Amino acid sequence: MQRFDGIVLGTGHNALVLQAYLCRCGLNVLSLERAASPGGGLATVENPRRPGFLHNTHSFFHRALTAMPWYRDLELERRGARYIEPELNVAMILRDGRSLQWWTDFEKTYESFARFSKRDADAMRRWRDEFRPIVDSVLIPEARTPPLEPQRRRELLERSAAGRWLLEVSALSPLEFVRREFEDDVVRAGLLFFNGLREVDLRLEGFGHSIPALVAGEHMAQMCVGGSARLAEALVADIREHGGEVWCGVELRAILVQDGRAAGVELADGRRLEIEATGFVASGLNPQQTVLALLDANAAPADVRERAAGFRYNLLAPLFALNVALAEPPRYAAAELDPELERAFMVILGLERFGQFEDIVAAHEHGRIPETVMWGACPTLFDPSQAPPGGHTAFIWEKVPYAIDGNAANWDRLTDEHGERMLALWREYAPNLARDGVVLDRFCRSPLDTERTLPNMRSGDLLIGSFAGGQVGYSRPFPGAGHYRLPGVDGLYLCGGSTHPGGNITGLCGSNAAGAIADDLGLEPWWERIDVEAALRSA
Repeated sequence: MQRFDGIVLGTGHNALVLQAYLCRCGLNVLSLERAASPGGGLATVENPRRPGFLHNTHSFFHRALTAMPWYRDLELERRGARYIEPELNVAMILRDGRSLQWWTDFEKTYESFARFSKRDADAMRRWRDEFRPIVDSVLIPEARTPPLEPQRRRELLERSAAGRWLLEVSALSPLEFVRREFEDDVVRAGLLFFNGLREVDLRLEGFGHSIPALVAGEHMAQMCVGGSARLAEALVADIREHGGEVWCGVELRAILVQDGRAAGVELADGRRLEIEATGFVASGLNPQQTVLALLDANAAPADVRERAAGFRYNLLAPLFALNVALAEPPRYAAAELDPELERAFMVILGLERFGQFEDIVAAHEHGRIPETVMWGACPTLFDPSQAPPGGHTAFIWEKVPYAIDGNAANWDRLTDEHGERMLALWREYAPNLARDGVVLDRFCRSPLDTERTLPNMRSGDLLIGSFAGGQVGYSRPFPGAGHYRLPGVDGLYLCGGSTHPGGNITGLCGSNAAGAIADDLGLEPWWERIDVEAALRSA
């Protein structure tokens, strides 16, 4: 039996962040990964039919990543991670050639919105200016610390005008907020898509603040030079430099529990190999994998097993991806009216009106493929290293139901056909993609493919858990586990996207969980910690 201070299950970015922090505390920590390489959704693969063409098959747009404290704390740029934040960050291109644009320069964003509605542009400026202090003093500290108990949070926020305003705005749903504050149909649709449809259910009350927080944020979408996998490689380099180990290509059989405490793991390698953890076991997997699949039925209390079984996933999160290798980048016809579109980073296509959201939600609820609204990028416009000289790679994504007509297996026969439809729509906006020899190769991934490749993303949910049904903050993933500790099993922690503050590439689930483990082990954290109560009192 091998012995480590701690064992981490999975090597998604949150798990790697947690491991890196604790290795720097002097702990000997091992992470275990079923895939051949670490990183989870941070995947960059070479096209086997077109050598040199690199495709980011899952995670790509990393919002404000360089502003995350762990990115600085772990010195990841010294280990090869480098990020680009393109100036024309998002362009929603309409069929008539107009476009709604988000720039890193707010004044350019304002000008674009004003072409559709000066009133809406003024409203966006007002929300940006007035909400930024709330983002800085409340929302950012809250995301970077374990969540407060809801009643205590409300008590603190109600002490200040800013806190009371946040509570008032948060009580709305994103749909209600946009209907109340903006008038133009295109502006409404753009704001909701850029924030809501890609993140949370737009009908969900309690998230009305998400759009003004987005508008007030200092950073926008970023991309990792060399591909998303470079971020995972930088994290692994830091881990190994500080004595940690990363094992890939291994299957877990069980989490071992002795006297009510997580004591190690057993591998499913035919030899019943057991690895001891003297300090902790941290799982970056989802609650069902951790509690129901890996823990003996008697190891955790029955009510904890019941709550883990009840953890729910997002209806609107599953993703369909079309990746292409190109002889030249997509050239959008709308660039004839606005040449700046030739350097647009994230491009949104197929979204024309506010009412499309109701149609998309209805299609998901009934297991039908909706009218296509898609978004994507051509990474090689900004990072030529991801293709051979003169070549390009690009991708386009669409939200689709996990199960078509009630059965996810239907994707196995529908994937190629749907990819063709997406490519046909893409060609309507970028006619050069229809010319012979421009599209050199393509492949698709359905929500079922996502689940097969990344089993923690159950039902293809890239956010690893809905925010509905109270699965947020102090009750994420479920009541009693909101501080990253699994109730009833000492020394067992959760650190993946199913925990606070949720999915996407933020690393905050991992860094917050590392703080909880450090506290329980009596370690002196080497990194700066936030006192969230003090932050809310001074808001």
